[in-house]
Amino acid sequence: MALDPGRSPGFLLWHATLRWQRDIAAALAPLGLTHVQFVLLACAWWLNAQGEQPNQLALARQAGTDVKMTSQVLRTLEQKGLVEREVDPADTRAKRLRVTDTGAALAPRAIAAVEEVDAEFFRPVPVEEAVALLGRLAHPEP
Repeated sequence: MALDPGRSPGFLLWHATLRWQRDIAAALAPLGLTHVQFVLLACAWWLNAQGEQPNQLALARQAGTDVKMTSQVLRTLEQKGLVEREVDPADTRAKRLRVTDTGAALAPRAIAAVEEVDAEFFRPVPVEEAVALLGRLAHPEP
């Protein structure tokens, strides 16, 4: 027997995700970033801050994004002057990523905007509970 949509975890997750994505998009629009541009910029910025210059594949893995889409979005971020892609001397087929000074100034502002949305969105649930549940859903144990 089918569940009432209001009792379906997947249906509720779908609606919650849509609401969250709308809120994130609204917060990032004044900064000139889409959600996926933000994720890739923030991940590249964080990896650079850890002393890494990831290639596109490593960035896609970190962000959980499709490699081809990552390449397309990085092209846009490069056109905006937020990242630079440099040929890897060890593998000329690969491109290493470096966040520019402009990108490094924008990334923390964008992260703060997204964290503000997250704080408001998840306010009804204690943060530890939200992180625990979402962590289990994102990385289920076999």
